[in-house]
Amino acid sequence: MMGHENHTFSSDFILLGLFSSSQTSLIFFSFIFIIFVMTVTENTVMILLIRRESRLHTPMYFLLSHLSFMDILHTSNIVPKMISDFLSGSRSISFASCGFQIFLSLTLLGGECLLLAAMSYDRYVAICHPLRYPILMNDYVSILMAGGSWLIGMVNSIVHTAYTLHFPFCGSRAIDHFFCEIPAMLMLSCVDTTHYERGVYVSGIVFLLIPFSLIFASYVQILLTVLHMKSSEAWKKSFSTCFFHMIVVIMYYGPFIFTYMRPKKYHTPGQDKLLAIFYTILTPSFNPIIYSIRNKDVLEAMKNMLRSYFLHKKL
Repeated sequence: MMGHENHTFSSDFILLGLFSSSQTSLIFFSFIFIIFVMTVTENTVMILLIRRESRLHTPMYFLLSHLSFMDILHTSNIVPKMISDFLSGSRSISFASCGFQIFLSLTLLGGECLLLAAMSYDRYVAICHPLRYPILMNDYVSILMAGGSWLIGMVNSIVHTAYTLHFPFCGSRAIDHFFCEIPAMLMLSCVDTTHYERGVYVSGIVFLLIPFSLIFASYVQILLTVLHMKSSEAWKKSFSTCFFHMIVVIMYYGPFIFTYMRPKKYHTPGQDKLLAIFYTILTPSFNPIIYSIRNKDVLEAMKNMLRSYFLHKKL
């Protein structure tokens, strides 16, 4: 047993990644790099807008700023390492770095699942109970929701990171993935992980199925409420908003559920990597566009910021 432990703690892992040396991989690498730059830029702009504009100092945008910050951290936790490995040709990652990548990734994934549910509740209260909105969604509640998402995600992540890394990895240390993720790590373990997989399944119910069900129920209730409104314009706007929100939610939760709530024996590396692209790279780039840039308040705030910037340059 001591031999296993020494081997586990002293050896690096190898990330096989997404890219090979082919021409197609260069195109795919360029696409990933552009998406990464877009994600960081979009989400940074959103945070600056929300901090700068007083009209955006509402619970909805407060939660959105935390979502943007989570998306920046999440994509920055994974993509720079992919870029570095592709350019340098080195694919090794230390045990400590792999552990940190798992910890931060799970913290942000779990926190974002809870935060998206909180944002759907905010929209539900705003549309279905507008008169009670100042009471049900005051500053204290929004801070509690955001802080709770971070804290619960972090506690869950600490437990799973510690459990995953305590397993002995006595065979190949080549992780067939583009980052250190629990399902890919379990494939390397030379002991039975069935009991731990049940724990992952329970976490999946808490962080994935329950929030997704709450989001779906919230948007159904919103649509039912809007259907009773006389204004066809309000109905079209609400339907469009709910439709685009649900697309992003399904893009995030769907692959995430499929990855984390299947037994280890049903996982294939190619499938897991493809699914992970959705909730680690693509969705963070779509969130600012879907949740805010289609919003009139955000567009107006952006115009004001650009106007102020160009006036300052002229002076």
